[in-house]
Amino acid sequence: MIPPTIPELVARAAEHPFLGEHLAMGTGARAAQAVARRGGIELCSAYEPIYDVTVHGLEQSLSAEPASAERFGDELGFQAVTLRADGPQAVPCDPFGDTLDDPELVALDRMARALHAINFLGAKQHGLLFLRVHERLLKSVKYDHGRHFSNILVSFGLNPGRIVIELPAAAVAHRTFVGYLTKSYQRYGFKVAGNLPNAGQILSVSDMARLDFVKMDAGIALRDSMVKPLVSYAARLRIPLIFSRVADAAQFDLLQQYDVRFVQGPLFAAQDKIV
Repeated sequence: MIPPTIPELVARAAEHPFLGEHLAMGTGARAAQAVARRGGIELCSAYEPIYDVTVHGLEQSLSAEPASAERFGDELGFQAVTLRADGPQAVPCDPFGDTLDDPELVALDRMARALHAINFLGAKQHGLLFLRVHERLLKSVKYDHGRHFSNILVSFGLNPGRIVIELPAAAVAHRTFVGYLTKSYQRYGFKVAGNLPNAGQILSVSDMARLDFVKMDAGIALRDSMVKPLVSYAARLRIPLIFSRVADAAQFDLLQQYDVRFVQGPLFAAQDKIV
């Protein structure tokens, strides 16, 4: 079966009672992708690569020229980044302000995730799509986390198995809660990643439902001299560990000393992975 294109997915979204009001094809420079319009703002998608740096070519390229990394190595997937596009230039933004009430936040979060999935899967991108979920949405939705989004994807002809729901650190800090969330999202076909609030939290991962990925802030892990024990423990759990927010080549070189495999952050985001 041929996967649907972005225009076909936007046409299917038009039949959805909520998404049909807010998703449309873009114009001008964004004419080939979907955009979302709500509350006077226009949102579009960008994607930050997550690299497997055990591939030799990537290691060599980064030591000399980080900007050339796009031509080397394997990408585990991409993390969606929300851009605000109603100004002169599209810029990263966090549309989920503290002033939003819970129903509005839930609606906006669902709209953004549908937007990113349409632009990513409709463009035939390879790898996994990592989608962040807002902490307040997790608390506002009382049960069956993932059911609504999974139903939308399936109705559009998209595979939830291509998507990784990324849980915030605040949720991962609560063992019982993250266990419930992980099982619920996996029940509806998604993979699940958990952001560690601190390096020591990985000791609790084995007591949780089985996360598919664990993420840790590279700067914090390096500062606390926790990269080696994190890599070792994650290997024993057989859960892929992604070091996020790698800021520069100096951090990357330090990570390389400890057999780190998956990385993402500003150092690699310079590859202009905007779809």
